[in-house]
Amino acid sequence: MLLSSSPTELTTSATDAVLAIECAVIMAYLWRRSPAHRWRTAIWCWVFGLQALSSFLGAVAHGFILPASLLTALWRALYLSLGVLVALFLVGAVLDWRGRKTAARLVPWSIGTGAAFLVLTELLSGGFMVFIVYEATVMLLVLAVYLYLSLIHRLKGAGFVAAAVVLTMIAAGVQANEVSVHLLFPFDHNGVFHLVQMAATAMLGAGLAVGMRPGTQDTGTPSLRT
Repeated sequence: MLLSSSPTELTTSATDAVLAIECAVIMAYLWRRSPAHRWRTAIWCWVFGLQALSSFLGAVAHGFILPASLLTALWRALYLSLGVLVALFLVGAVLDWRGRKTAARLVPWSIGTGAAFLVLTELLSGGFMVFIVYEATVMLLVLAVYLYLSLIHRLKGAGFVAAAVVLTMIAAGVQANEVSVHLLFPFDHNGVFHLVQMAATAMLGAGLAVGMRPGTQDTGTPSLRT
Protein backbone atom coordinates (compact mmCIF):
# COMPACT_ATOMS: atom_id res chain seq x y z
CA MET A 1 0.00 0.00 0.00
CA LEU A 2 1.21 3.48 -0.89
CA LEU A 3 0.86 6.47 1.40
CA SER A 4 -1.41 9.29 0.33
CA SER A 5 0.36 12.20 -1.37
CA SER A 6 -1.88 14.77 0.38
CA PRO A 7 -0.28 16.39 3.47
CA THR A 8 -3.68 17.00 5.08
CA GLU A 9 -4.76 13.42 4.47
CA LEU A 10 -1.57 12.25 6.19
CA THR A 11 -2.14 14.48 9.23
CA THR A 12 -5.75 13.31 9.34
CA SER A 13 -4.51 9.72 9.30
CA ALA A 14 -1.91 10.42 12.00
CA THR A 15 -4.39 12.13 14.34
CA ASP A 16 -6.86 9.31 13.76
CA ALA A 17 -4.18 6.83 14.80
CA VAL A 18 -3.35 8.83 17.95
CA LEU A 19 -7.05 9.02 18.82
CA ALA A 20 -7.34 5.25 18.42
CA ILE A 21 -4.42 4.71 20.81
CA GLU A 22 -5.89 7.20 23.31
CA CYS A 23 -9.22 5.36 23.32
CA ALA A 24 -7.53 1.99 23.78
CA VAL A 25 -5.51 3.31 26.74
CA ILE A 26 -8.60 4.79 28.44
CA MET A 27 -10.54 1.58 27.84
CA ALA A 28 -7.79 -0.50 29.46
CA TYR A 29 -7.49 1.94 32.37
CA LEU A 30 -11.22 1.89 33.14
CA TRP A 31 -11.38 -1.89 32.96
CA ARG A 32 -8.44 -2.37 35.33
CA ARG A 33 -9.39 0.38 37.80
CA SER A 34 -13.14 -0.20 38.18
CA PRO A 35 -13.83 -3.79 39.32
CA ALA A 36 -16.85 -2.65 41.37
CA HIS A 37 -18.59 -1.09 38.35
CA ARG A 38 -18.32 -3.90 35.82
CA TRP A 39 -21.59 -3.32 33.92
CA ARG A 40 -21.01 0.43 33.59
CA THR A 41 -17.38 -0.18 32.70
CA ALA A 42 -18.36 -2.70 30.02
CA ILE A 43 -20.74 -0.26 28.31
CA TRP A 44 -18.19 2.53 28.24
CA CYS A 45 -15.38 0.20 27.20
CA TRP A 46 -17.52 -0.71 24.18
CA VAL A 47 -17.89 3.02 23.45
CA PHE A 48 -14.14 3.61 23.63
CA GLY A 49 -13.40 0.37 21.79
CA LEU A 50 -15.69 1.27 18.90
CA GLN A 51 -14.20 4.75 18.75
CA ALA A 52 -10.73 3.19 18.65
CA LEU A 53 -11.83 0.88 15.83
CA SER A 54 -13.43 3.74 13.90
CA SER A 55 -10.33 5.87 14.30
CA PHE A 56 -8.08 3.02 13.18
CA LEU A 57 -10.20 2.44 10.09
CA GLY A 58 -10.16 6.18 9.41
CA ALA A 59 -6.38 6.25 9.74
CA VAL A 60 -6.08 3.54 7.08
CA ALA A 61 -8.69 5.09 4.78
CA HIS A 62 -7.12 8.56 4.90
CA GLY A 63 -3.47 7.58 4.98
CA PHE A 64 -3.17 5.01 2.23
CA ILE A 65 -4.03 4.71 -1.44
CA LEU A 66 -6.43 1.76 -1.57
CA PRO A 67 -8.52 -0.02 -4.23
CA ALA A 68 -12.01 1.46 -4.47
CA SER A 69 -13.69 -1.76 -3.31
CA LEU A 70 -11.52 -1.97 -0.18
CA LEU A 71 -12.02 1.72 0.58
CA THR A 72 -15.80 1.29 0.32
CA ALA A 73 -15.68 -1.69 2.69
CA LEU A 74 -13.60 0.31 5.20
CA TRP A 75 -16.05 3.22 5.18
CA ARG A 76 -19.01 0.89 5.65
CA ALA A 77 -17.34 -0.76 8.65
CA LEU A 78 -16.44 2.67 10.00
CA TYR A 79 -20.00 3.99 9.70
CA LEU A 80 -21.40 0.85 11.33
CA SER A 81 -18.97 1.30 14.24
CA LEU A 82 -19.90 4.96 14.60
CA GLY A 83 -23.61 4.18 14.47
CA VAL A 84 -23.41 1.65 17.30
CA LEU A 85 -20.96 3.85 19.23
CA VAL A 86 -23.31 6.84 19.32
CA ALA A 87 -26.26 4.63 20.33
CA LEU A 88 -24.22 3.05 23.15
CA PHE A 89 -23.27 6.54 24.32
CA LEU A 90 -26.98 7.08 24.97
CA VAL A 91 -27.21 3.68 26.70
CA GLY A 92 -24.40 4.78 29.03
CA ALA A 93 -26.27 7.98 29.84
CA VAL A 94 -29.51 6.08 30.52
CA LEU A 95 -27.57 3.69 32.76
CA ASP A 96 -26.30 6.57 34.87
CA TRP A 97 -29.73 8.19 34.96
CA ARG A 98 -32.22 5.31 35.26
CA GLY A 99 -30.09 2.34 36.22
CA ARG A 100 -29.00 -0.97 34.75
CA LYS A 101 -32.42 -2.53 34.17
CA THR A 102 -33.61 0.26 31.88
CA ALA A 103 -30.27 0.56 30.09
CA ALA A 104 -30.08 -3.19 29.46
CA ARG A 105 -33.32 -3.03 27.47
CA LEU A 106 -31.73 -0.48 25.14
CA VAL A 107 -28.62 -2.51 24.25
CA PRO A 108 -30.28 -4.57 21.45
CA TRP A 109 -31.87 -1.38 20.13
CA SER A 110 -28.46 0.31 20.03
CA ILE A 111 -27.09 -2.44 17.80
CA GLY A 112 -30.15 -2.21 15.57
CA THR A 113 -29.79 1.56 15.41
CA GLY A 114 -26.21 1.19 14.24
CA ALA A 115 -27.30 -1.15 11.45
CA ALA A 116 -30.17 1.18 10.49
CA PHE A 117 -27.75 4.11 10.40
CA LEU A 118 -25.51 2.21 7.98
CA VAL A 119 -28.48 1.44 5.71
CA LEU A 120 -29.55 5.08 5.81
CA THR A 121 -26.10 6.31 4.78
CA GLU A 122 -26.20 3.92 1.83
CA LEU A 123 -29.66 5.02 0.75
CA LEU A 124 -28.96 8.74 1.04
CA SER A 125 -25.40 8.54 -0.34
CA GLY A 126 -24.35 11.15 2.19
CA GLY A 127 -22.97 9.30 5.16
CA PHE A 128 -21.11 12.23 6.68
CA MET A 129 -24.03 14.65 6.93
CA VAL A 130 -26.36 11.87 8.09
CA PHE A 131 -23.89 11.10 10.87
CA ILE A 132 -23.64 14.77 11.90
CA VAL A 133 -27.42 15.00 12.33
CA TYR A 134 -27.61 11.62 14.08
CA GLU A 135 -24.74 12.41 16.44
CA ALA A 136 -26.02 15.91 17.26
CA THR A 137 -29.48 14.59 18.15
CA VAL A 138 -28.14 11.87 20.46
CA MET A 139 -25.50 14.09 22.05
CA LEU A 140 -28.09 16.74 22.94
CA LEU A 141 -30.04 14.05 24.81
CA VAL A 142 -26.88 12.80 26.52
CA LEU A 143 -25.89 16.35 27.46
CA ALA A 144 -29.29 16.96 29.05
CA VAL A 145 -28.93 13.80 31.15
CA TYR A 146 -25.46 14.64 32.48
CA LEU A 147 -26.29 18.27 33.13
CA TYR A 148 -29.25 17.06 35.18
CA LEU A 149 -27.13 14.53 37.09
CA SER A 150 -24.51 17.19 37.73
CA LEU A 151 -27.00 19.81 38.94
CA ILE A 152 -28.61 17.45 41.47
CA HIS A 153 -25.19 16.03 42.54
CA ARG A 154 -26.38 12.53 41.80
CA LEU A 155 -23.29 11.22 40.01
CA LYS A 156 -19.68 12.16 40.62
CA GLY A 157 -17.91 13.21 37.43
CA ALA A 158 -21.15 14.05 35.62
CA GLY A 159 -19.97 17.62 35.05
CA PHE A 160 -16.82 16.37 33.33
CA VAL A 161 -18.88 14.06 31.13
CA ALA A 162 -21.22 16.94 30.20
CA ALA A 163 -18.20 19.09 29.31
CA ALA A 164 -16.82 16.24 27.19
CA VAL A 165 -20.13 16.04 25.31
CA VAL A 166 -19.99 19.80 24.63
CA LEU A 167 -16.44 19.41 23.27
CA THR A 168 -17.58 16.49 21.12
CA MET A 169 -20.34 18.65 19.65
CA ILE A 170 -17.83 21.45 19.00
CA ALA A 171 -15.57 18.91 17.28
CA ALA A 172 -18.47 17.78 15.08
CA GLY A 173 -19.14 21.42 14.17
CA VAL A 174 -15.50 21.86 13.20
CA GLN A 175 -15.62 18.77 11.02
CA ALA A 176 -18.75 20.00 9.27
CA ASN A 177 -17.05 23.24 8.22
CA GLU A 178 -14.01 24.04 6.10
CA VAL A 179 -11.68 24.75 9.02
CA SER A 180 -7.93 24.43 8.53
CA VAL A 181 -4.84 25.33 10.57
CA HIS A 182 -1.09 25.00 10.25
CA LEU A 183 0.60 23.66 13.40
CA LEU A 184 4.03 22.59 12.13
CA PHE A 185 2.00 20.52 9.65
CA PRO A 186 -1.21 21.40 7.74
CA PHE A 187 -4.50 20.18 9.22
CA ASP A 188 -7.81 20.31 7.39
CA HIS A 189 -11.23 20.11 9.08
CA ASN A 190 -10.84 16.37 9.70
CA GLY A 191 -7.47 16.79 11.38
CA VAL A 192 -8.69 19.68 13.55
CA PHE A 193 -11.75 17.60 14.46
CA HIS A 194 -9.47 14.84 15.72
CA LEU A 195 -7.44 17.29 17.82
CA VAL A 196 -10.57 18.60 19.54
CA GLN A 197 -11.95 15.09 19.88
CA MET A 198 -8.77 14.00 21.67
CA ALA A 199 -9.45 16.61 24.37
CA ALA A 200 -13.10 15.54 24.57
CA THR A 201 -12.11 11.88 24.87
CA ALA A 202 -9.63 12.60 27.67
CA MET A 203 -12.27 14.61 29.55
CA LEU A 204 -14.85 11.86 29.10
CA GLY A 205 -12.44 9.26 30.43
CA ALA A 206 -11.62 11.46 33.43
CA GLY A 207 -15.29 12.06 34.23
CA LEU A 208 -16.14 8.37 34.04
CA ALA A 209 -13.12 7.43 36.16
CA VAL A 210 -14.22 9.86 38.89
CA GLY A 211 -17.61 8.19 39.06
CA MET A 212 -16.01 4.74 39.30
CA ARG A 213 -13.58 5.40 42.12
CA PRO A 214 -13.59 2.92 45.02
CA GLY A 215 -16.34 3.84 47.43
CA THR A 216 -18.70 5.29 44.81
CA GLN A 217 -21.99 3.50 44.25
CA ASP A 218 -22.39 1.23 41.25
CA THR A 219 -24.75 2.88 38.79
CA GLY A 220 -26.13 -0.51 37.89
CA THR A 221 -28.48 -0.13 40.87
CA PRO A 222 -31.67 1.94 40.59
CA SER A 223 -30.74 4.41 43.33
CA LEU A 224 -27.84 6.79 42.71
CA ARG A 225 -28.43 9.31 45.48
CA THR A 226 -25.36 10.38 47.44
